[in-house]
Amino acid sequence: MRFNYQARTKTGEIQTGIVEASNKEAAFNVLKAHDLYPTLLEKSAVPFYARELKIFQRVRKKDIVSLSRQLAILFKSDVPIVESFKAIARQTRKQDLKEKILKIAEKIEGGTSLSEALSNFPKLFSPFYINMVKSGEASGKISEVFSYLADYLEKESYFRSKIRGAMVYPAFVLFVFVIVVSIIVTYVIPQLAPVLITMSNGNLPFFTRAVLWASDFLTHNAVLVIGVAVAIIGGIVYFVRSAQGKRIISNYSLSLPLIGPFLKKYYLSRFALNLSTLVSAGLPIARALDIAANVIGNERYKKIIIETREGVKNGETISSIIENYPDLIAPLFYQMVSVGERTGNLGSSLKNVVSFYQREVDQGLDSFVQLLEPTFIILLGGVVGGLMAAVMIPLYSLSSF
Repeated sequence: MRFNYQARTKTGEIQTGIVEASNKEAAFNVLKAHDLYPTLLEKSAVPFYARELKIFQRVRKKDIVSLSRQLAILFKSDVPIVESFKAIARQTRKQDLKEKILKIAEKIEGGTSLSEALSNFPKLFSPFYINMVKSGEASGKISEVFSYLADYLEKESYFRSKIRGAMVYPAFVLFVFVIVVSIIVTYVIPQLAPVLITMSNGNLPFFTRAVLWASDFLTHNAVLVIGVAVAIIGGIVYFVRSAQGKRIISNYSLSLPLIGPFLKKYYLSRFALNLSTLVSAGLPIARALDIAANVIGNERYKKIIIETREGVKNGETISSIIENYPDLIAPLFYQMVSVGERTGNLGSSLKNVVSFYQREVDQGLDSFVQLLEPTFIILLGGVVGGLMAAVMIPLYSLSSF
């Protein structure tokens, strides 16, 4: 952010200008470093037309990936931590991210550890990220850790973007479906209803009468219908985010046909990706499992991972515990973990699992989308055709007399 200042030089001359810093205290320190002694320091007002919209300033996953990649390169080149963050801040265009990077640099300069400085921004750096950095600090492999993190975040981002991309077409078709049906029910049918009732003397087929009644109800109670719809959607969102909702969805989603097998591959891939990244970074197995359990995203798998963590603490192997869940842990996953434990290359074995399941998830998503396309088209055509038939059949019957 920018600050207007008025200051005196060593010779007593008054100087004014603008200084850019993360906060007022930092701006004061910048001026002092240039032998200027502020007598006035206030935040600079930015004209509304010069302000950037917050939506464009929001820090995204790719920004953290870029930050991690840059830090890995700078640390590998033996650039001091504070200088690394300040160098990245100078190149960062997003003001919000720039300010946070400068604050991190200030805290490190004040004696705070890197992981502790990052933990002050939980919206940017997850517990997984912080623990990875802690492991790097403890092992002295901070550059390698940031490389692992950049790779991990890229893969996670790829998975999420792939799923979001797969949902774009069905969402668009559903949106068109709602718009088309709404126009037919609230505009087209009410225009034809008086004609149908008059010509048939009220002797309309049951299906036509039901459609006319629904059209009349929706037309005269639109606010009520929209309110109920919003309440239902809000209730579903609340239920999905609640602890009980997550538990119920976790239990039943994995048993659904078509969707269940895909979700199992997705969660196994995510488990392998998290665990391989943490183990490769040097974290103890028990600690790695603890972190993986909290980021897996499914309560059933979380329970299995927590049980595995407790078993590892008691001297058992990961493979000996996950072997007890053949319905959720695929034979390939179990075998690769077992081989990794025997050879001492668990991280490498799990990376192979990630590569395999990533291809499986990609293929599953493509097949799912290909199946959804005709399903939605048939659904849209069937509903619209049914509504039109409810109107056209009586008209055709009457015109034939």
